[in-house]
Amino acid sequence: MTAVALPEPVLTDPTTTDPDVTLAASGDRRAFERLYHAHVNRVFSLCARMVPDRVRAEELTQDVFVRAWEKLHLFRGESAFGTWLHRLTVNVVLNDRKTEGRQRSRFEDDEEGDGVEGLAARPVSPGDRMDLEKAIAALPKGARRVFTLHDVEGYKHEEIAEMLGVTSGATKAQLHRARMLLREALTR
Repeated sequence: MTAVALPEPVLTDPTTTDPDVTLAASGDRRAFERLYHAHVNRVFSLCARMVPDRVRAEELTQDVFVRAWEKLHLFRGESAFGTWLHRLTVNVVLNDRKTEGRQRSRFEDDEEGDGVEGLAARPVSPGDRMDLEKAIAALPKGARRVFTLHDVEGYKHEEIAEMLGVTSGATKAQLHRARMLLREALTR
């Protein structure tokens, strides 16, 4: 029997699939503008799911791209640019929420507004009164975060725990709490 030579695996560098990433990392503003236009809708959509205020989601989207411009030289290409940008977006939103929480606790005694006033109005048929977005927005802050990261964005408990600085057991408890509260809200 002769040994069959298997082809060597081809290791691809994700940055080579999009030359704009390489150009932008070296300071090319036009390349970065093309990246912005290619990814802005995904980034905004993620921000809008994590923050119940549409205006704040727009501001955070801009913050993400400012941070991406500042940090793009650190992008090593170990994952796709979109994946790196997604992670950056989650971190920017979570950091903003932490900062907002600290500021509120210093300057206000009121609880954080969890309303959906800032969400874009969209036509809802009379039969669609079970508004999932409203139910998610009404969740307590921690449960909403974990629910969004796990059930909407698809992160694993270990990843969420690392992002939030808690144990994976805590994220599992928050997810369970979120699901129970959503079930209760949607069956009323």
